[in-house]
Amino acid sequence: MRVRLIIFFLLSGMIARSQNAKHPADKELLYGKDLIARTAYYLGPKGKVAALTNGMNCQNCHNDAGAKFYGLNLMATAATYPQYMPRTGNVMSIAGRINGCFQRSLNGKTLDTRSREMKAMITYIKWLGKDVPKGQKSAGSSVLKLAYMDKAANPIKGKTVFIQKCQVCHGATGVGLLSADQTVYTYPPLWGKHSYNDGAGLYRITTFAAFVKSNMPFGTTYKNPQLTDEEAWNVAAFVNSQPRPHFDQHKDWKDISKKPIDFPFGPYADQFSQSQHKFGPYKPIAYIQKKSITKKA
Repeated sequence: MRVRLIIFFLLSGMIARSQNAKHPADKELLYGKDLIARTAYYLGPKGKVAALTNGMNCQNCHNDAGAKFYGLNLMATAATYPQYMPRTGNVMSIAGRINGCFQRSLNGKTLDTRSREMKAMITYIKWLGKDVPKGQKSAGSSVLKLAYMDKAANPIKGKTVFIQKCQVCHGATGVGLLSADQTVYTYPPLWGKHSYNDGAGLYRITTFAAFVKSNMPFGTTYKNPQLTDEEAWNVAAFVNSQPRPHFDQHKDWKDISKKPIDFPFGPYADQFSQSQHKFGPYKPIAYIQKKSITKKA
């Protein structure tokens, strides 16, 4: 793990030095990193390349341009894609996964897979994961999952957490803070028309809770969290109870038995309510799913 941390610390300096390099691959690597860090600058509503997204950046979810431990990092992406995605029912490439984020997390349109921008992002993602063996996940990938509570997450209590810990950056109305030139969000919106839609991964409360526990408020790391587990669960419930764009998901999860336990839209293969699937408690659902899988085996 220490070796990987050193790699992360050297990352910015190594790529920054490539700014002065003349090799095309170095320039594409730098461009790919910048596209993930400043997506809106290039592809937001006022993007210099195209207007495809809501103004958020890939980095708003994939912290430190995808390099932060348990910050939804992208280290394992190249090693694990292409892969079969139960949600869409097909084998998805890295480009397909990026476009899925463009449509859901950035509530936008797909990027041409032949474009320089797509190729540059894939180049950077492959560079991030160059030391990860094919088919394996590196330490610190995705988010550090939280243990399920014995009760449902509480949006009302979550509002208190938001007011105390989150609104100083994201605003009292959760709509974030735009930069002075109105091109990119300094602090991203957590709900409203410019936030991620209800088809995004962060709309699942288990993912949101785990993400904020290891990454929020600003400056948090998985080793030094500022929220308790319960606070993380509750603020996730509050944020994901607020209005946001809708994404047409009627083609998702053709096999409803494959839906994650916290998928907030029915129908389901079990008898638990939509409310319980969204807010919990999740232990009973997880038990039934595990029992069903064991019976099939």
